[in-house]
Amino acid sequence: MQTLCMDTWSRRTQYAFFASMSDPFYTLTFPVEVGPLLSYTRSKQCSFYRGMVWCVTKAMEKTEAFRWKDRNGTIVLHDTLIPSFTDLHPGSDTFHITTVEAGDDMEDFCRRAAQTSAAQTEFLSPSPWPEDQLIYFTCLPWFPVTALKNERDLDPGDSIPRVAWGKYEPHGQGVRLLLSLELNHRLIDGVHVGQFYQALCAQISRWEGLR
Repeated sequence: MQTLCMDTWSRRTQYAFFASMSDPFYTLTFPVEVGPLLSYTRSKQCSFYRGMVWCVTKAMEKTEAFRWKDRNGTIVLHDTLIPSFTDLHPGSDTFHITTVEAGDDMEDFCRRAAQTSAAQTEFLSPSPWPEDQLIYFTCLPWFPVTALKNERDLDPGDSIPRVAWGKYEPHGQGVRLLLSLELNHRLIDGVHVGQFYQALCAQISRWEGLR
């Protein structure tokens, strides 16, 4: 982790503009083609959900703005981000939240995440990482999600991205998933979301034709 110099930071003016607002958060939803990832995870008997969590995490890590964090006016830059995701035990309708380091191998992450979640007995697993290093994930696989706003205590400096999606659906020759992000405009602009989208599409397309 490193601390950015506010005097030389390219976004200092934009940060100051949004820092004056009590609610600098915005939400947006956009479609993502997930067919290659779905086919690959099925062939490997991995969870598509956990595979998608991993892909989003790695795409956010590749987009520097998603690693900027606001600590009472001091901007720090994390080296990595940690996924913290909702999950269900088989047969249960009571969710829990599991936090597992992503690592560099998707299949390994899916195995570790499944094992950690299955063994978890508490609602929220302990996390050794700073909270602002986390990404919050949730999934509503029973229906398509066109927009979503998360509950929160309103802290204008909250730098944790919220990510959600619902049911994927056939779309033309592919499979489409609507991805919802809730972000802090102090740190992340539309251009950074565009960079994240490109990184995510590239991450997913890696699995095209692989088995």
